[in-house]
Amino acid sequence: MARRTRQQVRKGLVIVNTGYGKGKTTAALGILMRSWGRDMRIGGVQFFKHEKASFGETKAMKRMGIELTPMGDGFTWTSRDLDETQAKALHGWEVAKQKIASGGYEVFLLDEFTYLMHFGWLDAGEVVAWLREHKPPTLHLIITGRDAPPALIEYADLVTEMKLIKHPYEDQGIKAQPGIEF
Repeated sequence: MARRTRQQVRKGLVIVNTGYGKGKTTAALGILMRSWGRDMRIGGVQFFKHEKASFGETKAMKRMGIELTPMGDGFTWTSRDLDETQAKALHGWEVAKQKIASGGYEVFLLDEFTYLMHFGWLDAGEVVAWLREHKPPTLHLIITGRDAPPALIEYADLVTEMKLIKHPYEDQGIKAQPGIEF
């Protein structure tokens, strides 16, 4: 029987965590921690996390020396000014593009980025075209958020859909828990 050998390819992967279940950002942060353990250069932009928020992951990343930049004013459903929320998110994309194209990272996270395309603030085809042209070939790029558009799914190397089966808030009225939700 002939033995199959797989070619060792060194390629920066595009990883998308999408779906309506919990764990999209958590899975991405797990990759950041694994990469940090390998002394890789890591960064990221969080598109809707409030710039002054103090979530557990933000505190941990700061202590570890991982650059994870919140660029929002909170979640869209709590926004007092959706135009401002959109402007901050689009500014976050401009910042992310500079960081991605810089070549200064080996792993980069675009947290909750799919919403910009889902809301129509960015065209998914244009985002993919920009990434094809400007993402360094060895950069691992992780993108999270619900409703990943088909163009992004097609472009990605790895896509995982988180499916909600049961949720303590929905099913039991249990509020968000420190260390679990934030």
